[in-house]
Amino acid sequence: MTSGVIDLRSDTVTRPTAGMLAAMASAETGDDVYGEDPTVNALEEQVADVLGHEAALFTVTGSMANVLGVSVWAAPGKEVLCEAEAHIVRAEQGAHAALNGVTTRTWSHPGGLVDLDAVGRMMVPDAGPYLVSTAAIAVENTHNFGGGSVQPLADLRALRALVSGTGVRLHLDGARLFNAQAATGVSVKEISAPFDTVSICLSKGLGAPVGSVLAGPADAIAEARLRRKRLGGGWRQAGVLAAAGRYALDHHVERLHEDHAHARLIAELVADADNAVVDPAGVETNIIVLNVGESAQRLVAEARAAGVLTGMVGPGLVRLITHLDVNTAQARKAGEILADLIRTP
Repeated sequence: MTSGVIDLRSDTVTRPTAGMLAAMASAETGDDVYGEDPTVNALEEQVADVLGHEAALFTVTGSMANVLGVSVWAAPGKEVLCEAEAHIVRAEQGAHAALNGVTTRTWSHPGGLVDLDAVGRMMVPDAGPYLVSTAAIAVENTHNFGGGSVQPLADLRALRALVSGTGVRLHLDGARLFNAQAATGVSVKEISAPFDTVSICLSKGLGAPVGSVLAGPADAIAEARLRRKRLGGGWRQAGVLAAAGRYALDHHVERLHEDHAHARLIAELVADADNAVVDPAGVETNIIVLNVGESAQRLVAEARAAGVLTGMVGPGLVRLITHLDVNTAQARKAGEILADLIRTP
């Protein structure tokens, strides 16, 4: 990346810190396919403990973790319910259908939040011999395309009560779950408690170069491990990557509130008088979605020329994400540049 460029396309663009690189270089390793990499094993045990689940599995990506988490509950021909802008249906290349024969039905809600009434109407645990039966419900927290929104804990608990006794399982796409913790003060363990399986991403806000982790019951994780190998996701001396994840969990969780403050700063600088472009009060975490209408492509191109990288996430919508490699001065500069471009015809 060219020096001086402020990259707000995603929090996946972070680079390992010096401390993280040192941890990777000194990692003890083994063959993870044989279950013999001590650093991978330690990471999986750490994540399982932090999330309050029995076991965990280290995967190369969040998409793989979600595919595995859904597939252990939803057999081919079954369906998973989720919000219409959820990552599993918008940004995982149709993997759940293409690889596992799982269909989806969606509800739509502002911010990508759970709509308990809609879920209650849609859910059909046993649809009989002619229709599709609901096997699982997936929730994203925080919700990426919903602008980094945080799912209310009361709704997650109500969702658990709704499916109780039905056989329908709950999967949490928690790629940015630690951002939800930072925004609310509610622990990731408490947020995870209503769910059967939970995925977290280490390479987004936490700043690791690679990796996600799926957590859940021991038998489900054992099955996911077999499915990971079938997908070509078994890896060998993965401890060098697991060490980065462990470092991220130990050193980069407490600082996430800084990214949230930087996102609000950008939103405040960009917001116009009637908050039509963005309402700073609605920026809960590290994601800002600007509603700039027909000027979206122009804004992305001109911002790039001015040294600020952004991305379109829908018609008229430009997304910005703050992260470990963006400091306060850079956030302010980016906000000022974007504000000038938006207000210039």
